[in-house]
Amino acid sequence: MVDKSEKFNWLVRVGYFSRAVLYFVLGLLALTSAGAISQGSDGIFKAVEEFPAGTALLWVLVVGLTAYALFRFASPLFDIENNGSDKKGWGKRLGHAGSGIAHLALAWTGYKVATGSPSGGSGASGAAAGVLSVEFGGVVLGLLGVAFFLAAVNQADKAISGKFMHRISARAPDSTRWLGGAGFAARSVVYVVIGWSLVQAGFLSSGPSQVKTLGEAVASLAGTGWLFTLTAAGLILFGLFSLILARYRIIPEIDSDQGVPKFRAA
Repeated sequence: MVDKSEKFNWLVRVGYFSRAVLYFVLGLLALTSAGAISQGSDGIFKAVEEFPAGTALLWVLVVGLTAYALFRFASPLFDIENNGSDKKGWGKRLGHAGSGIAHLALAWTGYKVATGSPSGGSGASGAAAGVLSVEFGGVVLGLLGVAFFLAAVNQADKAISGKFMHRISARAPDSTRWLGGAGFAARSVVYVVIGWSLVQAGFLSSGPSQVKTLGEAVASLAGTGWLFTLTAAGLILFGLFSLILARYRIIPEIDSDQGVPKFRAA
């Protein structure tokens, strides 16, 4: 019989596997077919659907990204990784909540592609238009952009410091440190692009069409030469890094007495 802790562990690892596939495909498409990712997240999932057994893989992504999102939501709710309740700790926990929202949105996009549901063609621009239509909507989008800038700084800090290694098993391959460093650096660049698009739409009144999804942010770098190439390659490496995490990440265990996940070093 599988207990709660094993189920939780399994779901989180499927989540990391899904993240691995997502970023590997994103980076690969950027280098080989930037036009596909310029269509937004739909383009990424439609590309996955074209793979051998692509439909099955697409459903794995939907389930995995949802599981990963729930894992991230557990951070602000239960502090499963013992970040604490001071300002720095809450900053990390809220950052995890933001990651949960982003990955849940990706899971929803993947679900719509998998079921053949119409996307409506609005995507991030439609969502941004909805926010801008309410009072102080521009401020909300602008602040969200600032949050992405802060997330970009956090990603860069991880790339330089390598502190992400603290929650990875010592049995992980020796290449884990540099794969993660390159991947986090690439994500930092992408987060800056997304953050700037939100600031433009919110604070500079450039309109909702400025807002970029993950794929659109990468595609927008296509004219930057070496920066685009390095970012795309970094995202592929982040996919490989996430695949290592699917096997070697130290997953919080569920407290058998309280039913709440808590991080315990392995």
